[in-house]
Amino acid sequence: MTGDRRRVLFDINHPAQVHLFRPLVRDLAGRGHETLVTSRDKEITTELLDAYDIPHECLSTEGGGLFATAAEMGVKGIRLYRIARSFDPDVVVARPNPPAIYVANLLGARSVMLRDTVIPSRLLRACYRGLMLPFVDDLCAPAGFETSLTGGQNHTLGFQELTYLHPDRFEPDRERLETHGVATDDPYFVLRFAAWDAYHDVGGGGWSAAGKRELVDALSEYGTVYITSEADLPAEFAEYELTVPPHLIHDLLYFADLYAGDSQTMATEAALLGTPVIRVNSKVGTHEMHNFEDLERRGLLYSFRDEKRALAKARELVAEGDEADWQRRRRELIADKPDVGAYLRDLILDPDAAGRDREDRRLTAPSS
Repeated sequence: MTGDRRRVLFDINHPAQVHLFRPLVRDLAGRGHETLVTSRDKEITTELLDAYDIPHECLSTEGGGLFATAAEMGVKGIRLYRIARSFDPDVVVARPNPPAIYVANLLGARSVMLRDTVIPSRLLRACYRGLMLPFVDDLCAPAGFETSLTGGQNHTLGFQELTYLHPDRFEPDRERLETHGVATDDPYFVLRFAAWDAYHDVGGGGWSAAGKRELVDALSEYGTVYITSEADLPAEFAEYELTVPPHLIHDLLYFADLYAGDSQTMATEAALLGTPVIRVNSKVGTHEMHNFEDLERRGLLYSFRDEKRALAKARELVAEGDEADWQRRRRELIADKPDVGAYLRDLILDPDAAGRDREDRRLTAPSS
């Protein structure tokens, strides 16, 4: 670290993290700090980074299955260590993952990890607590998460999505959508279907094939349906597949008349943009997140395990169509929440945090 300038490494492994970290990368660079972004070729992660003109070093490609993922993490860890050692970061920022945490520890950099995923498996939670948390310096998570660190500090954040969706940082643009054929003055609906193949999705599920079919048929009666899916779409839904560039997804969500799906992140994003949300998945009521409970209390989101009830509610919301009321609820929520983006920026640059004693938690770095 030179003077007040810091070198900050962002490790990005998922498309949602591109949105999360993009404002921080630009904010820090604009303030004269040096940043480095490493990436993982998963879904549209690298495409989003390119669309936002964010230079990045791609370290690995998503593996299929447990053993392939473990091998990928090993390769990524080696590559990340080599790049990070050359960059010499003061801070490593990421979602919790072993390569980022261990490399930060080995190089004596402070690790700032942002968590927002509930892990239902006891075994995975035990591994998470035993193999990663002991080496984390700052762990940020929404209220209600188990975030106890053995030597670092816990930070309770509100909606991390407000880092990039706060009105101070996001302004929806109709023209960008209309350029790609979206008529924002006409009714349209956005559907998002998750693949349910991530480690934290084990045993979970969302809309069934029949439920998706019923949902599409019902909403098509009212307007245009756009589908975005992690997995390949069946041929019967091909005509609804979203063709808008991925970096415009939040413009699309803002002007939509309804969002419905089984994704966690996009449901939150739509609700924070003041768009009615119908969320269906098996985690509702069991491994529920505090954020969803908060959004539901405020009338910005409706969660269901039962598809029939969800479909009935979707029809009801489309029939009501009270956009002004939903935007009012959005404004009230944002007024009630802290500026997460500013908080994270200040945490990353916190000079006091950089001086914490981590010697009892340090790994031994390999010799050069």
